[in-house]
Amino acid sequence: MPVQDLKHGSPMTPAIRMLKAAKVNYIEHLYVWEEHGGTSQIAKVLEVDEHKVIKTLIMETDAKKPFVILMHGDNSVSTKEMARVLKVKSVSPCTPEQADKNSGYHVGGTSPFATRRQMPVYVEASILELDKIYINGGYRGFCLEMDPEVITRLLNATPVNVAI
Repeated sequence: MPVQDLKHGSPMTPAIRMLKAAKVNYIEHLYVWEEHGGTSQIAKVLEVDEHKVIKTLIMETDAKKPFVILMHGDNSVSTKEMARVLKVKSVSPCTPEQADKNSGYHVGGTSPFATRRQMPVYVEASILELDKIYINGGYRGFCLEMDPEVITRLLNATPVNVAI
């Protein structure tokens, strides 16, 4: 399995500090990050189902209020359905620059844990039914394997049904 060459081991990201402080059990996976590789690359490298690889998306309402939505790697977010859930006119992905500013992470390495800006977190409900998930640890090429209950326990995430 390709592994990133990190001089000091695994990155100590804000996400890792939060998870350690909460005594969360997780397994770290390092891999060589490829631009535009996405969740399919992670699934291939880790030899897991892409449905268990969770992407962290930073989106915003038409009023420019940002939020986090966690989605299966092999699904997309229905922005129309998400707008209905939030009772707003529309939602859309933030620009990469705005997503970085809101999260404190770089796109491709965005973790939902310990974001720079406090934002509401939503999770596709079926993610919570999985036995384990693979989610970004706050650094490109750094993925964490964990129980999905961490999402609701630490992030107070609201389950939604917006997958397409």
